[in-house]
Amino acid sequence: MSEPTVYDFEALSIEGKPAHLSTQRGKVLLIVNTASACGFTPQFAGLEQLWQDYRDRGLVIVGFPSNEFGGQDPGSNGEIASFCQLNYGVSFPMMAKVKVNGAEAHPLWQWLKARAPGLLGTEGVKWNFTKFLVGRDGKVRKRYAPNDTPESLRKDIEAALAERA
Repeated sequence: MSEPTVYDFEALSIEGKPAHLSTQRGKVLLIVNTASACGFTPQFAGLEQLWQDYRDRGLVIVGFPSNEFGGQDPGSNGEIASFCQLNYGVSFPMMAKVKVNGAEAHPLWQWLKARAPGLLGTEGVKWNFTKFLVGRDGKVRKRYAPNDTPESLRKDIEAALAERA
C-alpha cells in the first residue's frame, strides 16, 4: 500500500458540503488552522494576498477554523465565514471548524502533524495559524509556526509551484 497523500482526505466546507482534497490534485496547498479573535488573525489579509497572487499558478489556501486555543473562534461556521469575508475579504476555501489536536483531531490534521512535526519533534499544534505547505505531489513539504507571516512563505511557495506533480 502506498503512503497516503493529502488527496486521500476530505473535510466539510464551511458551508457544510463535502470537500474532497483529491479535487486539488497537482496543486500546491497551504493548510492553516485559523481563528477569528487571535493576535494572528490579521494574517487572513496576508493569506488572501498569497491566494490572489498565486492561485492562477496552482496555489490553494485552505483555512480550518479551530476553537482549541484560548477559545478564539467560538462562533458558528456561518459566523466565521461572514467574519473572514467582511473583515479580510477572504475568498480562499474555508472548511468547517475542526479539532487539530488530541484524539478527536481531524484525520487530515493527524496526518499533517505526523509528517511535519514541530519544534523538538512535538506533533501537537501549539496555536492558531500554524501552517503546512503541501507540494504538488500531495506530500507535506514544511510546517510553519503561527508567527511565520504569510509574506515570509513566498520563497517556499514559489519553489513548490515550480516543481512538477
